Amino acid sequence: MAPSMPVDSTALVARGPFSEGKWALEPVKLRELRDDEVLVRMVASGICHTDLHCGNTAADAGVPAVYYPRVLGHEGSGYVVQAGGSVKNVQPGDPVLLSFSYCGECHVCLSGVPSHCVKAFEINFMGEPVFEGGIAGRFFGQSSFARHSVVSAKSVVNVSGLGLSEDDLKLLAPLGCGLQTGSGTVVNVAKAGPQDCLTVAGLGGVGLAAVIAARNQGCKVIIGLDRVDSRLELAKSLGATHVINTKNLGMKDLVEKIKEASEGLGSTISVDTTAFPALVSAQLDATRYLGKVIQVGTGMPDSHLSLHMQSYMVSGKQYFGAIQGQVKSSEHIPEMIRWWRDGKFPVERLVTFFKHENFAQAVEAMGSGEAIKPVIVW
Repeated sequence: MAPSMPVDSTALVARGPFSEGKWALEPVKLRELRDDEVLVRMVASGICHTDLHCGNTAADAGVPAVYYPRVLGHEGSGYVVQAGGSVKNVQPGDPVLLSFSYCGECHVCLSGVPSHCVKAFEINFMGEPVFEGGIAGRFFGQSSFARHSVVSAKSVVNVSGLGLSEDDLKLLAPLGCGLQTGSGTVVNVAKAGPQDCLTVAGLGGVGLAAVIAARNQGCKVIIGLDRVDSRLELAKSLGATHVINTKNLGMKDLVEKIKEASEGLGSTISVDTTAFPALVSAQLDATRYLGKVIQVGTGMPDSHLSLHMQSYMVSGKQYFGAIQGQVKSSEHIPEMIRWWRDGKFPVERLVTFFKHENFAQAVEAMGSGEAIKPVIVW
């Protein structure tokens, strides 16, 4: 049943770009629930680069989905406070992890790949007023940078049967986006296995989750690319067989180093989390015949690649995009929790906790490479 009065809470409100000091904690009131929504008390939320993509860009820069004021955050965890009348998958008190939303009605959703919902951009990025005063919520269906949030029921994964403590929920908050994307791309999209030489470009939360998944899949070569030495060392400890520091390295030299590490032929699979066109082009050149380059990083609107058509016809290479590892979150999130419990998915090695009051420190630590996956705790 929906609350009879708006709910008082606190949220991290973006009224402009983060770098201009326009994010701040504010008292907020939430509107009443609709039948297909859930009121969640957040315990934690991971911070993802997509939060910065939408929250550290000027509103007049012409970047789609950038507007203010709004509450961002899309790696939330918490407890259900109330559920709308048509919601059947949760009840008050249930612990939940939150992920992306989707329409559930288009031909893509009905085919079993809701991450590529034809309405995904509108549903996940555009949001709608949730907080009084014209402050938008429902970013990725959840806007988890808030102590309480009105959440799309499709974003909610009920984990009440998994015996998770509140501390577990804090640790596992990032499963709903970054870690799901990295692991799902390797396991579900690439279907990587012992025969594969896999390159991962960008060793943040998504990239390192991909490295861990590639190790678990038994890939014979796992190459990590990054510009930060600490991330490269962490990748080695998590399963990378080779690491390459791309700082001050020419792209032709990088191609040769990747080929040298992968049997002289190049990668069979490359997962790009950077969306840096020159680096993506290098991965295309460093991929062997019949290999795949999978784009999971979000490029800016003016980012483009140039492909030589005849070379692609002859080589049989593939370049394509994937969102959220093309998973069903209700299935993949419990699977990741099982991996974590079995010691195969060491989330604790990726996460750094910050009090919600220290959100600016958390964002800066992610930018500097000091924190792989910052998690703000309510």
